Amino acid sequence: MKHTAVRLGTFLLAGAAVAAVLLALLVPFSSSDSDISLGEQSVSVKRLSERDHVLTVTSAALGREGTVRVLLPEGWRPGSGPWPVLYLLNACCQSDYDAWATRGEAAGLTSRYPAIVVMPEGGEVGFYSDWREGPDWETFHLGEVRRILERDYGAGDRRAVAGASMGGFGAMSYAARHPGMFQAAASFSGVLHTRDGNGGVDWLLDRSGEDARKLWGDPRDPQWAAHNPADLTGRLRGVRLFVSSGDGSPGPLDSPASAMDGSEASLLRQAVTFAERARSDGIEVTADFYGPGTHSWPYWRRGLERALPMLMDSIGVTM
Repeated sequence: MKHTAVRLGTFLLAGAAVAAVLLALLVPFSSSDSDISLGEQSVSVKRLSERDHVLTVTSAALGREGTVRVLLPEGWRPGSGPWPVLYLLNACCQSDYDAWATRGEAAGLTSRYPAIVVMPEGGEVGFYSDWREGPDWETFHLGEVRRILERDYGAGDRRAVAGASMGGFGAMSYAARHPGMFQAAASFSGVLHTRDGNGGVDWLLDRSGEDARKLWGDPRDPQWAAHNPADLTGRLRGVRLFVSSGDGSPGPLDSPASAMDGSEASLLRQAVTFAERARSDGIEVTADFYGPGTHSWPYWRRGLERALPMLMDSIGVTM
């Protein structure tokens, strides 16, 4: 973890900083950026529309700027809230950090729900963790981004989290590692058992030119188990869970030329193990093991659509 000393001057400037935030958010939609200084953290806000904001955050946790896309609910106004929050976490190896918006149709799927939807950058293979040698993604998402949402957008303490592939890992790992922070978690084709012997995490990191030991150390290190959803199911009591995966064979949302997808078949085995362990711990799991289907966005979009009623209900949003 990286810590920044808090100076008395930060508190003296807090009122002015908050006022600057509210003033900036009251400005009508514009294609230009507005820079907001919050103590020692700078946030640049670009409004794609009244509902759709892109934040560029100067992040101590990352050691660079990080990007967050925020979808605001109908009726949101500066100073309103508290609003429930849904985090959507990206899959690995995506060139677009906000693929839930660009490929997963998140804006349309969530538009009728009075909740803030957050899509934070997670790195191509960040694995939603504070690296031993590298960026602190967990601190960025659950520390820095969370505080910005609460301070600037009226986010409350009712939260759900969902993700695809690597993001499914992040959803379950975050919910288990931070009891009480999330009321529900959903995984779509998620990496839910990093220690099942298939070497999936190692392979993805190696393919991306990253040293796996810089993430959690040697695979025998306790930090692997400390982040592994399948080892953490006992910490998910009280969290409503949704888990979905296909079997890797071409399904109804695939093109006719699609081949067998071995990675999805492997992730299905992980999902079954995770669900079995969670149920043995007395945790209710909604499992959607839908048979034919590959590791691809059409199935993850459908998974989000199916999971949304439960996710939103868990954070007090009913339709």
